[in-house]
Amino acid sequence: MVFSSMTFLFAFLPVVVLVYMLSPKQMKNAILLIASLFFYAWGEPRNILLMLLSIGINYVFGRIIEADRASQSKMRVWNLGFAVFWNVLMLGIFKYVSGISQTLHAMLPSLIPVVKIALPIGISFYTFQAISYLVDVYRGTTRAQNNLINFALYIAMFPQLIAGPIVRYEDVEQQIRSRKVTIAGFGVGCEFFIRGMVKKVLFANLLGQIFVRIQALSNVQSSMVTAWIGAILYTLQIYYDFSGYSDMAIGLGRMFGFRFPQNFNYPYIAESITDFWRRWHMTLGTWFREYVYIPLGGNRVTTAKHIRNLLIVWGLTGVWHGAGINFLLWGLYYGVLLIIEKYLIGGFLKKHKVIGHTFTLIAVVIGWMLFANTSFASLGQYFCMMFGIGKVSFFNATAGYFLRTSIVLLVLGVLFSTPIMHQLGEQIFVRYPKISAAVRVFLFLLCIAALVYQTYNPFLYFRF
Repeated sequence: MVFSSMTFLFAFLPVVVLVYMLSPKQMKNAILLIASLFFYAWGEPRNILLMLLSIGINYVFGRIIEADRASQSKMRVWNLGFAVFWNVLMLGIFKYVSGISQTLHAMLPSLIPVVKIALPIGISFYTFQAISYLVDVYRGTTRAQNNLINFALYIAMFPQLIAGPIVRYEDVEQQIRSRKVTIAGFGVGCEFFIRGMVKKVLFANLLGQIFVRIQALSNVQSSMVTAWIGAILYTLQIYYDFSGYSDMAIGLGRMFGFRFPQNFNYPYIAESITDFWRRWHMTLGTWFREYVYIPLGGNRVTTAKHIRNLLIVWGLTGVWHGAGINFLLWGLYYGVLLIIEKYLIGGFLKKHKVIGHTFTLIAVVIGWMLFANTSFASLGQYFCMMFGIGKVSFFNATAGYFLRTSIVLLVLGVLFSTPIMHQLGEQIFVRYPKISAAVRVFLFLLCIAALVYQTYNPFLYFRF
């Protein structure tokens, strides 16, 4: 069940909101937990047991680690290590065994069989939340949750269960214990949700449909211009897809009284690669900084160790997205860019912001093609088209067709990926609140109309 589906919009969500609002205060967490487990089981009925197992084991280890800390037990490090190892092992088995076995089978087909294990949706997100909870309990920055229902709700809460944002326990601990739903807060949640729907349905889906067609072209049919049009389309698609989902998740959280952290802050206006990653998937960046980068020593080490730390963090960031070699290359690509920026060109980019912004955008567009093409064959073919390697024309009739048919969508996509249109809209809406409400209702109805006719409606980050 996806947020931009008729089942969710007109069956699941209205029923959950109604039951939640009518239920007594002491039952609200249980109601929301039941709804969340049903939401997950709808799309992953076989993997609900894995989630329940994860909830149970992490709940027990959280209690054990806190007891160890209180008694100053020498076993506390071992218990934390085992708990983290168990989470990483489960993530590794379900996320990487199939991909690794396929790669090894291609190299040694007679010796290595292909092992097929279905990837549970959202396992990367809820596993990272569980690990952050355990580490924070170990550090003493938060107390272990004694109420199993409350802990299960933190792990399984449906608004951010499938694709984030990654929420640290200490950020919502008080809200899980006690929160208040107000009319104003519910209205803000609806605004966020509609904004996310517009991003997803009216931008990401349309951009994605065109990119899929361009990606399927052969070298003979395509051209350098066509490939770059496709790369820009995908760059915009993944932003609107993921930030749209995050906005919907934040909006749903507000409807139930939760305040989830911001996950995107106009990343395509970044003036450097460092700035870009402060704005893109902010909760994942925070997770790796707090639980990997800083424990490794961060930047308060020698140059050699700092370079090592960056490569480890970005290698893991790439692998977190998938078992394909392209994801590892994508992560290391950013690690290398950040090292170059830090030690070679960072000062120059700060002084020349236009150059810095241009460099960042080009690097990001190229990086997304590493991300989008999951096989060496498709990756090599697409980069050959982008850089005119082989028998690839610079411009042809196909490029002209895609330029004519997608230019309006591209221009709108670029404009709305900056704060300009949002700030302009907010100024008008503050002055004319009735217009604001009418516009949002119209956009919601437009999204519904589009969903009725669209057949392309995936969430790209569901596979991570």
